[in-house]
Amino acid sequence: MTYNIPNPNQEPEKPIANSQNPEINDRPISDNQPNTLTGESLVDLRLYNQSNFDRGRPGWLILVWWFVQAIAFSLTPHPFNGIRSGLLRLFGAKIGCGVIIRPTARFTYPWKIEIGDYSWIGDDVVLYSLDRIAIGKHCVISQKSYLCTGTHDPQDPAFGLITASVLINNGVWIAADCFIGPGVEIGANALIGARSSVFKNMPAGFVCTGNPCHPRYRREIKQSS
Repeated sequence: MTYNIPNPNQEPEKPIANSQNPEINDRPISDNQPNTLTGESLVDLRLYNQSNFDRGRPGWLILVWWFVQAIAFSLTPHPFNGIRSGLLRLFGAKIGCGVIIRPTARFTYPWKIEIGDYSWIGDDVVLYSLDRIAIGKHCVISQKSYLCTGTHDPQDPAFGLITASVLINNGVWIAADCFIGPGVEIGANALIGARSSVFKNMPAGFVCTGNPCHPRYRREIKQSS
């Protein structure tokens, strides 16, 4: 067995942050920890204030929902969609009939969420509902997609919170791992391709892909025989 005995005459290794770039000078990362990161911050997060933001329910009820979602909701077996829909309705969500919701889906504030009849919410989908999220009938929100209703003002030194609703009209398919940004409306029967990032409204009946997402061509639906 060998031991690595430090050599007192050996110069200690420099951390990666200690760049040889002469433009990088020492800057304090905190009151007592030196750092080599540069530039003065234009944002002062000590000024952040969301006192005007309405969460829609008192804090104690929000805490109860977090416990329910973390324990009761997530531990329900996959086929028990009715129980998960019932829990969401209990906390104010408007859930239609025949809705399929995976137990790993996450809902920030259920009372700001509407899901129409026979829609599907896949595994690890996040509905970040600081504002209203409305999903129509026969929609599919595939796994790992993120519907986001919150952002921040990039020009505000206090990093002010901005919220806007997300509207998903009837028959839409949002494929896996998509991001839908605040204020976006997806037209009826549109298809948002996998891993697309949507920052503006998408038209009805189109296949839309990309980062940023753009309409590409008409979505053709075969007529049932």
